[in-house]
Order: sequence, then C-alpha cells, then structure tokens
Amino acid sequence: MKNLITGKVGSTVNLTSAILLYEGTNGASYATAHPVERQARGGRAVIGAGRPVTREGLVTALRALDENAAAKAAFLPPTVLGLNSRAVTWWCPPAMRRVFFKSEEIGRRTAVVPHPGLVFQAGNYGFRVFSVNVADRPGPDTPLFEPPYFNTWDGGLICVGSARVPTHIDVDSIAGWESGFFDSAFTHPNNGGKRVAYENGEFAFWRDMLDGKFSAFPLEALVSTGETVLDLIHSRGVA
Repeated sequence: MKNLITGKVGSTVNLTSAILLYEGTNGASYATAHPVERQARGGRAVIGAGRPVTREGLVTALRALDENAAAKAAFLPPTVLGLNSRAVTWWCPPAMRRVFFKSEEIGRRTAVVPHPGLVFQAGNYGFRVFSVNVADRPGPDTPLFEPPYFNTWDGGLICVGSARVPTHIDVDSIAGWESGFFDSAFTHPNNGGKRVAYENGEFAFWRDMLDGKFSAFPLEALVSTGETVLDLIHSRGVA
C-alpha cells in the first residue's frame, strides 16, 4: 500500500511533532513547534510544551515535506500560460463553439457561434474568464478584455451556479473546467460593468449572435479591462 504522506510503498509514519498557528486580532501571525509523545497507557498522543518556530526551521520542514510529497509532474500543453500553487491559467484559441441560453429575455436557445480567444483561470479563490483580441497564443503583455458572456461578474469571475466543475485545480483538470463553462446555460447578465460594446446592449448582441449574423467574433465589441495576461497570472484573486 502506498503511504499518502511519504509516497513510499510499504512505509510507516509516526506522529513526532506538531506546529500550532496563532493569529491575532491585528492580523499578526505566530507559530509554535511542539514535540508529540505517546502515553505509556493506551498509546495516546500528547502534545508537549512548545517553542517559537524560526524561519529557518519552518523552511527546513517545508522542504522536507516537499521532497517526500512525490508529486506527479504534469505535462504542460502549449495552452497553459501560468501555473503556481494557487491557480492554473490557460488559453483557448478563437473557435466556433455551441452556447446554451435559458433566459427570460432571450428564451431557450442554442447555436454554434464564433468565440474570441479566451483566457481562463481556475484558482483557490474561484473560476475566471477573460477575452483577448489575438488569434495566437497570448503573451505576458497581451491586453485582457471583459468576457462577453452572461453569468460573469466584474473581474472575470464566473457564476458557476449548478455547473459541474472539477474539485481539483491542476493542468489535468483544464478540460473539465472548460466543459463546466461551455456546457452550462447562460441565464442572465450579472451586476457590474459593461461586458460588450454593442448597439442596444448585450441582449441584442446575443440575439444577433444566435441568429448567425457574424461569421467571426466582432472584436470591436470587446470591452477593455485595462489589465494584461501577466497581471492575471500575478493576481491573488482580488477583482
């Protein structure tokens, strides 16, 4: 059996120490390290007296855990733009894709329509999407535009609702995140800024899209966010 902590087959582990984290009302954080001993009767684990955790000790412990984690290295496809412990950011080229609407103003409709290039980010703070006005792989300085879709908030945040999305945030889950977005019904525009620059607004825009008015996505309808791909990769999920 493979041990979940060390990743080694047939290995055993023993609880030897604990780190307790404290946070003050002023936002300050503090940590103490404690030895863990087993009682003679019953073998119950008892946390002993603590001592302040030093930066050097914490770094050493984290490095040891990282070395023993035996994490599987992931192949990075060319669509991946950024990857860290908090989020994965990737790109979808412009394409014809089906959309689904279940809206009081538009009704129940579906059609294959042109989409612009899209930049997605799945992170521990949520799921976001932006559009780009380029057909090739975006670079760090590529401008980001608002997503021209219903069910999105400011800052590109997607209202997931009842959509089925992965529970993991990694490269292997990208296809599942995309499916959760494209296979869900657009129901309503969310409150916030303007998503498309189009005469008579977003309802008229999507009616024309569904009616087949455009053979390619009208890039002039995109609304700038004032940010770039690199801004998104470096962000911490704050809209």
